[in-house]
Amino acid sequence: MAMASDHQDMGKRPPALQAAILACRDHFIYAGLFSALLNLLYLAPTLYMLQVYDRVIPTRGHLTLLFLTLALAVSLFVLAALEFVRSRLLMRAGVMLDAKLIEPVLRLAVSRLAILSPHLVTRAVREFDVFRQAVTGPGTIALFDLPWTPIYVIVCTIIHPWLGLLAVIGIVCLSLLAYLNERTTHQPMKFAAEAANVNLSGLQQSIAHADIVHSLGMGPALVKLHQQQRVEATRLQVDANFLAGGHLALSKFLRLFLQSLALGLGAYLAIEQRISAGSIFAASLLIGRALAPIDQVLAASKSLISGWDAYGNLSALLSADEDATSRTRLPAPTGEVTVEGVSVLNGDKTDLILRDISFQVGAGEAIGIIGPSGAGKSTLVRALAGARSIDRGVIRFNDADVSHWHREDLARFIGYLPQDSSLLAGTIKDNISRFAQHLGTDPALVDGKVVEAAQICGVHKHILHLPAGYDTVLDLNGRGLSGGHAQRVALARALYDMPKIVILDEPNAHLDQEGEAMLLKALKFLKSQGVTVFVVAHRSGILPVLDKLLVLDEGRMTLYGPCARVLEALNAQSRIAPQTPRVATAASQ
Repeated sequence: MAMASDHQDMGKRPPALQAAILACRDHFIYAGLFSALLNLLYLAPTLYMLQVYDRVIPTRGHLTLLFLTLALAVSLFVLAALEFVRSRLLMRAGVMLDAKLIEPVLRLAVSRLAILSPHLVTRAVREFDVFRQAVTGPGTIALFDLPWTPIYVIVCTIIHPWLGLLAVIGIVCLSLLAYLNERTTHQPMKFAAEAANVNLSGLQQSIAHADIVHSLGMGPALVKLHQQQRVEATRLQVDANFLAGGHLALSKFLRLFLQSLALGLGAYLAIEQRISAGSIFAASLLIGRALAPIDQVLAASKSLISGWDAYGNLSALLSADEDATSRTRLPAPTGEVTVEGVSVLNGDKTDLILRDISFQVGAGEAIGIIGPSGAGKSTLVRALAGARSIDRGVIRFNDADVSHWHREDLARFIGYLPQDSSLLAGTIKDNISRFAQHLGTDPALVDGKVVEAAQICGVHKHILHLPAGYDTVLDLNGRGLSGGHAQRVALARALYDMPKIVILDEPNAHLDQEGEAMLLKALKFLKSQGVTVFVVAHRSGILPVLDKLLVLDEGRMTLYGPCARVLEALNAQSRIAPQTPRVATAASQ
C-alpha cells in the first residue's frame, strides 16, 4: 500500500477525519468571526491618520486629538485581544484534532502499516503532525484574513478610484505570483519531504539494530549511506526553498513598491486637489493592509502545501481502513482454519513466495510445517497470524474470511511466536500481557493470566529470580534476557489468555534440551485444551505431538496429511528421486 500522492475526492472524507473536523468546526467559525472584527479594527489607524491630518492639524483641536487617540488605543487593545483569542482558538483546534484523530492514525500505523513497511508508519504519523501544524500555523491565519482584502480595496476606491485600481493591480500581481509559487514548488517540496522521510526511517532502523551494526562493523558504511541520503534530501529541500525564496523576495518587493507607489499616487492626487493630505498616508496603509494577507499566504505556502498534501494522504489512508471499523463483530473462533488458494508476492511484487496454498485444519489439531530454507514457511505462518497480508486467496477462521473480522478482536484468540522474540521495550509483564494493563484491564486479572502463561512455558521460576521479577524492564528485542529465556517469554506472550489458535515459528530455535522439553510439555497442554497449533520446526523432537504435517517447497504445498503418512511419502520420494533431497532432508531434521 502506498501513500496517496494524488488526492482523492475530498468530499468523501473518511468518518474519523470527518468527525475530527466537525469537532473543530466551532473553533474555525469563531476564528472566522474574530477575523472579521480584526480586519474592521485594522481600519482604525487609517481613520486616525485621516482625522489627524484633515481635522486636528487644520483646527489645532487638542481635545479632538485626545479623544481620537483614546479611541485608537481602545481599538488597538481590542484588536490585540481578538488576535490573542483567535490564535488560542486555532491552537485549541489543533489540540482537538490531536485528541480525535491521533488514535485512529496510530491504530492504523501500528496494526496495518507496520506490517507493510516501517517507512509508512513513520510517514503516517509525520503526515498527521504536518496537517495539525498547518491548521494552527500562520498560513491558516492568513487564509482567514484573505477574504477581507476586498474591504480595503473598497475603502481605497472610496478615497479615490485610482487608488482602488492600484490596489486591484497589486492583488492580481501577488495572486499570480502565489499561484506560480504553488505550481513550481509543489512537486519539489513533496520530493524533498519523501526523501527526508526515507532518510529518517533508515536512520531509525540502524539505531534500533545498533548492536548488529556495531558487531558486524557496518557503522562506517551505514554512516556513509545515511549521509548520502541526507545530502540528497537536503539538496531537494534547498532547491525547493530557493524557488519559494525567490518568489517570496519578489512578493516583498512588489508589496513595498506598491505601498510607496500609493504614497506617490496619493501625493499626486493631493496636488491635483482630488484627495485630502491625510488620504496620502491612509492610502499607503490601506494598500499595504490589502496586500498583506496575500503576502502572508505566499510566505506560508510551504506549510500550506505540505498541510494540504498531508490532508490528502491521511484521507486516503483512513479511507482504506474505514471498513475495518464498521464490520459486524463475529463470535469467538473455535480453532477451525481454512486456507483457500493463498498466494503471497515478494516485496517487489515480481515473484510469488507462496503459490496457491489450500488446506483445512480442524479445531484442536496440531500441524507441523516443514520444508527447506526459503520454502515460504515463515511467510505462511505470518499470513495465518495476520502479520503479513496476502495477495490472492482467502484465509478463514470458522468459515469467516479473515478480512471480515475486527483485527483486534481476532488477535485476542491468536497466539503468535515469530522466529525472533520481537519483545518490546517495557517490563516482562508488559510483554507477556501484550500491554493489556494500558487498556484499563483489571490489574489483578492481568497478573493472574501473565503468571499462568509463564508457568505453562516453564519460565516462571527464572523470572522470579530476576531482581525485579515480572517488573524487570527489558530493552527492545528483549535485551536483558538470554536468547532462550527471551524466546520463552515470547512464547508466554503467545499463550497469554489461552488463545484458540497458537502459531509458532521455530519455537525451539534458541532452546536448550531443558527448554525443548518444556516446549513439548506446553504443546501437549495446549492440545489437551483443544487449542489449534501450527508449528514451524526443523527438529524431529517436535513430531510426536503433531497430528499432521504440511510440506512446502519453493512456495508450493507438496504434501499434507497425517504425520506418519507424510513422513512415509517423503522417505519414498527420497529413495525414488534422490535428485530432490531438500524436502526429505527437511523432514528428517
